[in-house]
Amino acid sequence: MSDTAEKPGEATGGRATVTKRGGGSAGTRGRTTIADGVVEKIAGLAARDVMGVHAMGSGLSRTFGAVRDRVPGGTKSVSRGVKAEVGEVQTALDLEIVVEYGVSIADVARDVRENVVAAVERMTGLEVVEVNIAVSDVKLPDEEDEEPESRLQ
Repeated sequence: MSDTAEKPGEATGGRATVTKRGGGSAGTRGRTTIADGVVEKIAGLAARDVMGVHAMGSGLSRTFGAVRDRVPGGTKSVSRGVKAEVGEVQTALDLEIVVEYGVSIADVARDVRENVVAAVERMTGLEVVEVNIAVSDVKLPDEEDEEPESRLQ
């Protein structure tokens, strides 16, 4: 008998070692892809949860969104104001927000980044490499929302 150990995959003495297919646990077999829109929805909801964020998106996109929200059967766009680029293991996000008057924009932006990164990384497993935030407007206390009046009673 030989003291040498057999190396996996080597043929020895007329016998071939068997290589097991699909090695590893069942949870690691295959690929998971996550659409940009999924990450955009997660980020949009996480950003809206931050105190001081009044709305997402530019004035024009909010106006169109408000009209679309009022159409029967229309759905609210939670990804309004969010753009994601999703790779295999990383993602980058651009957010456009409207802040409440009187809040510290720097603090709100920091809180939005922290909340978005935590939510996206926890739910998707992707590494968030950057969250760029553009503050497009400030909501003044006496300013009405840009949503048009509904003609329906």
